[in-house]
Amino acid sequence: MTDATSPPASSQKPRRWTIFAAALLLLAPALIVIYTGPAAFSSPLALVVVAAIGLAALLLQIRLRQDIGATVRAPLWLNALGLVSAVAAVLADVFHLSPHAMVVAALGAVGCFAVSGVIVLRALRKPRP
Repeated sequence: MTDATSPPASSQKPRRWTIFAAALLLLAPALIVIYTGPAAFSSPLALVVVAAIGLAALLLQIRLRQDIGATVRAPLWLNALGLVSAVAAVLADVFHLSPHAMVVAALGAVGCFAVSGVIVLRALRKPRP
């Protein structure tokens, strides 16, 4: 005997992959926090890593949701600029270049990732026809 209030099984969408992806994306910052010392969180590179993980989570959510995947796109040029800025910040830190160059590159990467995330979130909030 079936319950009259529950929808038929064919109308329910499988949520297994979205929950699995969300768990993995929660695991990434958790591992960063667990295995990183407190002094590392004052580094601008830590901001770049957290911003990149947040943007990756947002883009993965869009990819896994079939109802919005084709209508919402992240600006590729802005993500590429953020990636170039993130690599420049890492290289400035590795090669011990000017601390100002590392901070500017890291803030540029975080800014690009943040603006890209805002653009995607704004597109998600718009009503679809």
